Amino acid sequence: MARRNLNDLLAFVTVAREGSFTRAAATLGVTQSALSQAISGLEARLRIRLLTRTTRSVSSTAAGERLVQAIGHRFDEIEAELDALTELRDKPAGTVRITCGDHVVRTTLLPKLAPVLHKYPDVKVEFDVNYGFRDIVADRFDAGVRLGDTIDKDMIAVPIGPKLRMAAVATAAYFASKPKPKTPGDLIEHRCINIRFSAQSGLYVWGFERRGQPLNVRVDGQVICNTTHHMVDAALAGLGIAFLPEEEFAPHLEEGRLIRVLDDWCPPFDGYYLYYPSRRQPSPAFSLVVDALRVTSAGKPKR
Repeated sequence: MARRNLNDLLAFVTVAREGSFTRAAATLGVTQSALSQAISGLEARLRIRLLTRTTRSVSSTAAGERLVQAIGHRFDEIEAELDALTELRDKPAGTVRITCGDHVVRTTLLPKLAPVLHKYPDVKVEFDVNYGFRDIVADRFDAGVRLGDTIDKDMIAVPIGPKLRMAAVATAAYFASKPKPKTPGDLIEHRCINIRFSAQSGLYVWGFERRGQPLNVRVDGQVICNTTHHMVDAALAGLGIAFLPEEEFAPHLEEGRLIRVLDDWCPPFDGYYLYYPSRRQPSPAFSLVVDALRVTSAGKPKR
């Protein structure tokens, strides 16, 4: 029996996962034309359509989705085993892909990983800044970073930073036009700077707590962002009240450019965790990254 062309199957799985011939071609290092011909040849041999193509998008047919579910993880396992072979080399090597927000990249990941990258030039780290809840297995990330209470139970979660506190801030000029809020409920009378984590999600609901009693508030305003540093810029421009981890505002609070309110409604909470599948076979490069990020004083990794 003739062997099937596994390259065509890998091409199909990549296109189906990426939902784009352009992105899949970049991932595989081939031209879009070659990729399209490979998929067409596979469909012809199987005598069934695997992808639905439009001018704007690519999606799997029912048959295509079944094939992805059946063989996609096999390619992941092969890639993981090939990565594991770097253990036979003198120095760790390879790329570690992490999906996370921009705040944790600036405050935690880059400062902790810089010494590792200087010491091991063959190790690469790719940061995917994304505020949506990505499926790291389906999207082929090695790990993700989230706050501890948002991680699925079947993941290994390693603490990588201290507890955090939120802060609600605005400029003195803004508060000159409106009285400072005394309770979170007062925010509905204010212009607030919102954030939307992904195009498919609603606006972030501001969460407060005092004496163990949580209180969520849906706020409104003229500005909606999808990154935190733009929210800081909007607050500095006097466009309303922003609500983010206090580290985002630290220099501006210290120098008086921003004023903090509702401080007694913002208790500390568990900070960031690096999470990854429990069944993952870690490569030496990935193990280096985990060890560099782990907060050893926080105890054992949370499962």
